[in-house]
Amino acid sequence: MLEISLRRADSIIILDLAGDIDVDSSDLIEKIGWCLAQEYTDIICNFENVNLLNYTGLSVLTVAYKNVLNHKGRISFIKIPAHIKKILAMVGLDTVFEIYEDEETALKCFEEDRIIAEIQRMHLRRRFKRLPIGIGIEFKAKGEAEFNEGKVLNISAVGILLFAEKTYPLGQPLDIRLKLLPKPGLLELTATVVWLVQKEIQPQIYPGMGIEFHTTDSQTQKNIIAFVERNLPLSSTSECP
Repeated sequence: MLEISLRRADSIIILDLAGDIDVDSSDLIEKIGWCLAQEYTDIICNFENVNLLNYTGLSVLTVAYKNVLNHKGRISFIKIPAHIKKILAMVGLDTVFEIYEDEETALKCFEEDRIIAEIQRMHLRRRFKRLPIGIGIEFKAKGEAEFNEGKVLNISAVGILLFAEKTYPLGQPLDIRLKLLPKPGLLELTATVVWLVQKEIQPQIYPGMGIEFHTTDSQTQKNIIAFVERNLPLSSTSECP
């Protein structure tokens, strides 16, 4: 269950969230809709007391996010726990959403000129961890004979965000083949589709999908983590300059 409390800082609404964001969290969409109807278009969501965000909860967040954008507003997210950041990163939403470590930084950014803030956000997004272009992936649905091809956009020990012309519906089990050189080399894994890239909020990587591994042993996970650490630079903090 998700509990939502509302407070104001001048003309900015701050929503303090507590509990789980899942399929039963439509109250968040309604609460943000109410704020927009009252002409409060700058909104901060405080995740400090959020325990869980699952893949149905991601859909709730994206609906709320698009609603704010459609009203020419801004929404940012603060104090996101590490395990929830990993979920956002896996589906590429960490580079779409405005994410700050604390309320003070988020409020400061809302006070800046919108055009300047947009330039700064684009600068910050370029500094997030991402793999080099050119890592290929092959995938197919269970029972299909032919593999489809795609490009890896992000990878972690739990899953992959990929760009591909061919996508599958949510929940579809997949066989995948992934070559990470020089090691661990060719990996043959199974996964499930947990995210479909939405053109409205991730146009630069559309079409694409997020897949979650479900047959990785501990050694395979260690090999993937080692590959990521070898190929990615240190990340920067998302502070507003």
